[in-house]
Amino acid sequence: MRIFFFNSKVVIIVVMFLAVCGLNCKQKSSGQADTNIPQPAQTKIEVEPKAEVESKAEAVAKTKPETTTNLTELTAPEEPANSVAVTVNGYDITEAEVQKIVQPQLERMTQQNKQLPPNFAQAFEKQIRQQILDKMVIMRLLEEKVKENNIVVTDEEVTKQIEQIASAQNPPLSIEKLKGIVESQGYTFDEWKNELRKQLGQQKLFRSQFPDRVNITEEDAKKHYDENPTQFVTKEQVRASHILIKPNDEAGADPNQEKAKAKAKAEDLLKQIKEGADFAALAKANSDCPSAAKGGDLSFFGKGQMVPPFEKAAFALETGKVSDIVETRFGYHIIKVTDRKEAGTTSFEEAKVGLIQQLAQQKQAELAKKYIDSLKAAANIVYPPGKEPTSSAPPMMVPQPR
Repeated sequence: MRIFFFNSKVVIIVVMFLAVCGLNCKQKSSGQADTNIPQPAQTKIEVEPKAEVESKAEAVAKTKPETTTNLTELTAPEEPANSVAVTVNGYDITEAEVQKIVQPQLERMTQQNKQLPPNFAQAFEKQIRQQILDKMVIMRLLEEKVKENNIVVTDEEVTKQIEQIASAQNPPLSIEKLKGIVESQGYTFDEWKNELRKQLGQQKLFRSQFPDRVNITEEDAKKHYDENPTQFVTKEQVRASHILIKPNDEAGADPNQEKAKAKAKAEDLLKQIKEGADFAALAKANSDCPSAAKGGDLSFFGKGQMVPPFEKAAFALETGKVSDIVETRFGYHIIKVTDRKEAGTTSFEEAKVGLIQQLAQQKQAELAKKYIDSLKAAANIVYPPGKEPTSSAPPMMVPQPR
């Protein structure tokens, strides 16, 4: 089960208006509604969305358990911070700018995986740097085009977009709560607003380049629906909230003692719930999952999206009931099932609005990629000797809580 602020699959490419960071603790299926908060586009990584299969990085870790490296040991650049990482049409992007974005990514991975084999850690640091640097090149090219086309984003447009983002969350957020979530991700609210302004400018740029090429009709949607029937078959789902208590895993802590403390705390919280305490309030005050901000709500999920012990307990509960303590490799959970959906098929009428939006986004992404490729092909991009990028490879998978 995912317990950090990441969507199951966020890829390091620029799809200007699609740069998002999920708020939920788990993978979203393609048929689910998803409300997201845009983050600075340079910080996206791709993670593996499998719930029961051991991650590739974990498999590597088991091959050499005796030699591990902390990711933060790799974050210091080998060259001066003001050295040039790449020059784009005469504009220098420095190592300091690159490391400012690389560093938080490595720190996040460190928090999730305290120790990693040196071969994985070094490869990950190198690959994420290359991906982020490529993103920065693209962002620079887009900024140039926004200026070249005299595109302006007003303060009113930024404010309106922020209000829409806040109101689209489930449940809707106040601007102050939205600000708190953004800052919990490691950004100041002003930084986030500046990135949002850039994204809105890029949207305007895109629309100016392809004003009439993203029109998806109801007939287009019906054709896709008829040709892809399995996409609209829904499995049984439950909606659950949970409280997660994680043992302290800091260096020097006795793991057995910390597990005992965490379990004792979970048992005390369960006792309070059975005596009538409000589940959501306890989750907000005590849970170690980001879902605490929403009272522990994980929204709907199907089988295969959570770790087996969590899934088994959740699907066995009746609606409105609370589980006993459930142990997973992340800690101790108290689970409350709040709703259920039986298996079935989503009708076209039910799927139509979301499907039209999905197909439009796919078309936007295709056109955006072609446009970006054309900008890169026409640009003068110069890497210092020895810093030329290697051939691109699929984004590295990193171990994530599941």
